[in-house]
Amino acid sequence: YNNYGILKGERFMARQRTGNSNLTKRDLEVMTILWSGEGSKTASLIVKDNPELTMNTVQAVLRKLLKDKLIKVADIVYSGTVLTRSYEPMVSQEKFWIQKLVADYQEISNKVSKADIIAALLDTSKNTEKIKEDILEIDSVLDGYKKKYL
Repeated sequence: YNNYGILKGERFMARQRTGNSNLTKRDLEVMTILWSGEGSKTASLIVKDNPELTMNTVQAVLRKLLKDKLIKVADIVYSGTVLTRSYEPMVSQEKFWIQKLVADYQEISNKVSKADIIAALLDTSKNTEKIKEDILEIDSVLDGYKKKYL
C-alpha cells in the first residue's frame, strides 16, 4: 500500500467491480454532494441540495454507486413519516481522484514517465511560490521512497 491506501498495481475501485471507471456527470454530482455534507444523506436531501436532479435520477445513481461500492447505506432514518435509507461515501474524495489518476496513468504508463507527468503538473501553475511549495512537498515524498528503496 502507498500513502493513499492503494495497493501497488491496484486499478481504480469501480473498474474492478463494473469494468468502467468513468462515472457519469450525474454520478459525480451525487458523489460531490455526499462528500461535501456532514454525515449521511437521504435521496430527498440530495435532491434538495441540487434541485436540477430528479428523485428518480438520484435513486438510480444511488443504486449504481451502491453496486460499485462507492457508497454504503449508513442508516435507516425517518423522512417525514416514511423510513428511508441514508447514504455515505465509502471512499474520500481525495482517495477517489487519486485512484482514478493512478488507473488512468496505468493505461498510459508505457508512453509517459512519472517524471514527465510531475513536470507537466508543476508547469500548470504560474505561481512561483506555489511551485516552490510543491517541489518541497514532492522532495519530501521522494526522500521517503529513497529511504525505502535505495
